[in-house]
Amino acid sequence: MELKNKIAFVTGGSKGIGYAIAERLLKAGASVFVCARTIPDVESALQRLAPFGHILGRNCDVRNEEEVRLALADCERVMGGIDILINNAGIGIMGKTVDEITPEEFRATLETNLFGVYYACHFALPQLRKRGGGYIINISSLAGQNAHPRMAAYNASKFGLNGFTEALMQEVRQDNIKVSYICPGSVNTTFGNDTPSAEKAWQIQPEDVAEIVLDLLRMNSRTLPSKVEVRPSKPPVR
Repeated sequence: MELKNKIAFVTGGSKGIGYAIAERLLKAGASVFVCARTIPDVESALQRLAPFGHILGRNCDVRNEEEVRLALADCERVMGGIDILINNAGIGIMGKTVDEITPEEFRATLETNLFGVYYACHFALPQLRKRGGGYIINISSLAGQNAHPRMAAYNASKFGLNGFTEALMQEVRQDNIKVSYICPGSVNTTFGNDTPSAEKAWQIQPEDVAEIVLDLLRMNSRTLPSKVEVRPSKPPVR
């Protein structure tokens, strides 16, 4: 896909992986519409990304179906539609056993990491079809195929996301819509209350995932890498 003049919609685009993807897309010539949960987060991202290209956005909690619908409608109204959907917004409540995690926390994890992706895909597909096709990339995790104790909610959400993505890929491939998911391991971001630091430089960096997104988008139209696993090449020896 030639990225110049393409339009991308990025959820969770104010920090971490989502921000890195938005920046990389802008530098490649795409126009980008970013979403984040709060207005200050969106405004900060827009200010920082403005030097790199045509960037717009709005606040959107992907757990809310109507907010997702309105965000995609706004994107179509001001930019003309979308060619690329990046579902990156996610939360992770780690360190709690099943009897410790609250029903509200479990529900929020599933609603953000799985329902939010469904809402975005559901409302984006008509725009993608109208523009003749496009690409949906869902940011998943290696935790979507490897279960861990004290991560049941996150595991459930990402296992579900992987199955959803594979089914969607088969549904829309004849519409010139590609669907892929990326499963990173440890990424050096604030996700899950982690703290980026020089000591964690061995971890995957957000810009590494952004580069994979660009590689997928530029892949020849006849070829679909539907799943990409990525992990630190040299983690500390335990």
